[in-house]
Amino acid sequence: MKKRLVVLTGAGISAESGIKTFRDADGLWEGHDIYEVASPQGFLANPELVLDFYNQRRRQLLEVSPNKAHHNLVSLENDFEVDIITQNVDDLHERAGNKNIIHLHGELLKARSTKNKHLVYNWNKDIVIGDVCEENAQLRPHIVWFGEDVPLLEKAAEITLQADVLVIIGTSMQVYPAASLVNYIQHNTPIYFIDPKPAVNKNAFNNLTIIEDIASSGTDKLVTLLK
Repeated sequence: MKKRLVVLTGAGISAESGIKTFRDADGLWEGHDIYEVASPQGFLANPELVLDFYNQRRRQLLEVSPNKAHHNLVSLENDFEVDIITQNVDDLHERAGNKNIIHLHGELLKARSTKNKHLVYNWNKDIVIGDVCEENAQLRPHIVWFGEDVPLLEKAAEITLQADVLVIIGTSMQVYPAASLVNYIQHNTPIYFIDPKPAVNKNAFNNLTIIEDIASSGTDKLVTLLK
């Protein structure tokens, strides 16, 4: 029986595909206050602005491809039962070929009803005012905004609890939700942390291996270590 490898991924793994991390150094998202473009209140106040913000992200996503790090994670499925838990809203893990993926923060290539959260549609074009669900309510991006529940967090915690090996790529171990998921692993579960500037105390976790590198070459090293 294959061991269960759980991988937590963040913006750092997608950056090498050319996806911009739209949070600027000053905390603004493409020049906007975070709550203007990523909160229910922002959407109510200016839906056109919010839709345009995510339409730009969606267009950019359709122009990029998975990178070596994504493909390296797929290769690990030969030897492990791999679960990807990602904070990313892109579909690069899917396009690379990973099978078991949880999107904690939603998916850019889906739209959902503003009236019924269970009405979710595959969507690869712009969402505009007037695009409605079957209940005639406006569509919105299928994204978890600030102030909203993370509906898949409990499922992600259950998976992390079953991890034989935990890998963290492109996300800080101090940032929610990845930080909270680390608390669910069994004692002495091996952790591999891939980051070019790791801001973590090696003694903070049992059995922690830090790979100080970007995602692509860091996962090259990971594949070698896990063989």
